[in-house]
Amino acid sequence: MLVIISALLALAGLLWSVLFARYGPVMIVRTILSMVFVDFILVGVCVATAIWAISNRFLTHSSHTHATEQTVEWNFCFDIHVNAFLPILLELYFAQLLLAPVVTRQVWVCLWVGNTLYLAAFCQYVYITYLGLNCLPFVIRSELLSPIAIFGVLYVVSLLGFNVARAVLHSYFGIVAAGAG
Repeated sequence: MLVIISALLALAGLLWSVLFARYGPVMIVRTILSMVFVDFILVGVCVATAIWAISNRFLTHSSHTHATEQTVEWNFCFDIHVNAFLPILLELYFAQLLLAPVVTRQVWVCLWVGNTLYLAAFCQYVYITYLGLNCLPFVIRSELLSPIAIFGVLYVVSLLGFNVARAVLHSYFGIVAAGAG
């Protein structure tokens, strides 16, 4: 999955470069490397480390039925991240690419579409992460779903006028999609 997602991110980087007219080979490679190594790998290492630390500290229990104390391995947490990244890849790298001229417009309906896209992607990421950890018999708590409530509150607040898609694309590319008003 790691190789497949990295290859799809490279394709997405190429397509985003074409959309934003970043045709120079250096700009294309820079976009691709940023998407693969920063967005996917570096963020994944940080998230996996946080999940690993939180789950071993707060979400596991000692059981006398096992000869040794069981812990969540870091590699397993990173694998969960890789699997959970798929909805983000599909929704924020490919669907948003197709919807870029729409979600970057300064119209409330377009803001709603873009913000809903981000909400759906991040809620799916959290839910898949929860399912990955929940399959371990020694993980006992489900507090990992609590970010969904936080995302819901931030989503409602963002509907008051903060276009997440426009802000992310501006920070990533320094410009917004062509034709966006």
